[in-house]
Amino acid sequence: MKILARSATFAIAAAAALAAGQTARAETPSAETVLKNYADIALAGYSDALTKAKALNEATDALIANPSEETLKAARQAWRDSRPSYQQTEAFRFGNPIVDDWEGRVNAWPLDEGLIDYVDQSYGSESDQNSLYTANVIANQSITVNGETVDVSKITPELLQDKLQEAGGIEANVATGYHAIEFLLWGQDLHGTGPGAGERPYTDYAKGDECTGGHCDRRGEYLDAATDLLVSDLQEMVGNWQDDGAARKALLDDPQKGLSAILTGMGSLSYGELAGERMKLGLLLHDPEEEHDCFSDNTHVSHLNDVLGIRNVYTGQYERVDGSMVEGPAIADLVAAKAPKIDEEIRTDLDDSVAKFGAIATAAENGEAYDQQIAEGNDEGNARVQAGIDALITQTRAIERAVAALDLGGVSIEGSDSLDNTEAVFQ
Repeated sequence: MKILARSATFAIAAAAALAAGQTARAETPSAETVLKNYADIALAGYSDALTKAKALNEATDALIANPSEETLKAARQAWRDSRPSYQQTEAFRFGNPIVDDWEGRVNAWPLDEGLIDYVDQSYGSESDQNSLYTANVIANQSITVNGETVDVSKITPELLQDKLQEAGGIEANVATGYHAIEFLLWGQDLHGTGPGAGERPYTDYAKGDECTGGHCDRRGEYLDAATDLLVSDLQEMVGNWQDDGAARKALLDDPQKGLSAILTGMGSLSYGELAGERMKLGLLLHDPEEEHDCFSDNTHVSHLNDVLGIRNVYTGQYERVDGSMVEGPAIADLVAAKAPKIDEEIRTDLDDSVAKFGAIATAAENGEAYDQQIAEGNDEGNARVQAGIDALITQTRAIERAVAALDLGGVSIEGSDSLDNTEAVFQ
C-alpha cells in the first residue's frame, strides 16, 4: 500500500534528519524561527493540496466531457490522491483563525447529501432539523430557503458558496468542498457496515438516453463548479501563508501567541476533533454515517494523514509530494530545551499514534474498511479503532504538559461530548 510504505519511509527519514538537525542546532531556536518554519510547512502543505486539487479538477473535467468507466475511475483516484496533502494541513486548524474561518468551505462534514442530488428511498424524505434535507439542487431550477425562493437554474461556484453552503444556517447543508465532490463521484454508500463503498455509475454523467439518475448535464455542472471552487479556495489559503500573507503575518506579529497556536492546533485536532467527533462518536453509535470519508471508504487514509500532520508540526518537518523536505526549527526544540523528558514523551506518543493508525489503514487496505471496523459486534475492529483513540488521548495529555512547561497562555484544547460526556451522545 503506497500510503503506508511512504509513511514508513518518512518515519525513518524524519528520524535521521531530526538527529542531524538537533546536532546542527545546538542552541535553542527563537520563537520567530520556529514560527517561520511552521509557516513554511503550512505553505508547502497547502501548495501540495492545491496541486492535487488541480489534478482532480482536470480529471473531473475529463469525466464530464467523456463519461466512461475509465474517466470515472480516474476521477475517483484523483480525489483519493488529493486527500493526504490536505489532511496533513489540518494541524494548522483551531489555533489559526484565518484557517478556522475558511476550513468549512473545503472539508465540512457530515453532509445531508439530499441537498445536492438524488438519494435512495431509505434516506427518507424530510428532516425535523433541515427543511432542505432532500432539496435536490441538481433536479430543480429553484429551491426555498427560509421562505425565500433561490434561483438555482445556473449552477456556478458563486451559487454553491454564497447561496447553498450552510443554507438556512444549517451546518449539514454542505454544498462545497471535498465531501460534496466525493458524493458526486461515488454516490451514497448503501452497504452500511458491510463491505462496499458508493456505486454511482458513470452514466450519471452520460448524454441523452444513456443518462441515469436524471439531469446528467446539471450534475456535471455541479461537479465542475465544486472542483473549480475547491481550487480557488486552496489558492486563497496558499496566499495566506506566503511571505506577505495574513496567516503568516498574524503569527509573527505576536510570537508567544503564535506558539500557543501551534499547540492549540495539535491538541484540538488530536483530542476533540479526531479522537472525539470523527472516531469515538462513530464507534459509540457503530454508525457508518459518522465516517469521515463515508462515500468512498477512504477514511483510513484521511485519519492517518491527520496524525502525520500533527507529527509534522511538532518536529518541524514535512515531506512534500515531490519527495523534497521542508524542515527547520520546531516547537519540539523549545520543549526539549525546557523539559527534555516531555519532548521524548511526545515523540514516543506521536510515533505510537502513527503506528496505531497504520494498523487501521492496513486492515482497510486488506479488505476491512473503516466502517466495517466500527461495526457492532466486530470486537477486533472496534479494539483497533479504540487503540487509535487512546493513542490520541495519550499524546494530547503530553501536549498539555508541554504547554505547562513552556508557560504558554491562550492554549484552549477543544473537547468532545463523545469523550467527555458520552451520555449526551445517546440523548
